[in-house]
Amino acid sequence: MDLKRATRCLVAAAVFGFASISASAQRIEVQGGRSYMDSHPTNAFFIESIFSEAPIGQSRWTWAPDVSLGYIEGREGQGVRRYQDAHPGTRDNVLLLAAGARLHYGQIGDWYHPFFFSFQVAGQTGRTQALSSGYEFVSTLGWQWKFLSLQVRHISNGSFKEPNRGETMALVGLGFDF
Repeated sequence: MDLKRATRCLVAAAVFGFASISASAQRIEVQGGRSYMDSHPTNAFFIESIFSEAPIGQSRWTWAPDVSLGYIEGREGQGVRRYQDAHPGTRDNVLLLAAGARLHYGQIGDWYHPFFFSFQVAGQTGRTQALSSGYEFVSTLGWQWKFLSLQVRHISNGSFKEPNRGETMALVGLGFDF
């Protein structure tokens, strides 16, 4: 099986698996924004499924499992020419499938409860100067309210493999509760 066909099969399996998992989600967010590698921007899109919150012991912290399917466009042009011929370059589009937890503090109704931090581990297709390994760590700091979410997200492999420029993005999301 050639690499293109294997990639297509992996993408199809990821989309099918994500759709199956998302069917039981409590909230689904569609997110989009700009992602930066150094100072070079590109577009980024995510679909994220967030499940029911559960308390962490007797604390005021809650956690909710979450799963994301993301797409980050490759980069071309004058600003990234110095990286385009490197291995890996900057042209690959990256598809990520991530799973982890979203943390909130306080009870629903507290003014600060909409703020959250999430941490996920991701697998991916494509390799770039920013995302050079087959796995990445996804950290997100954000705010969710009814149908809107605002987030700052960073994705990198934690310097386990070089190059590791990482992707840092600002995302706006539309959320739908079920």
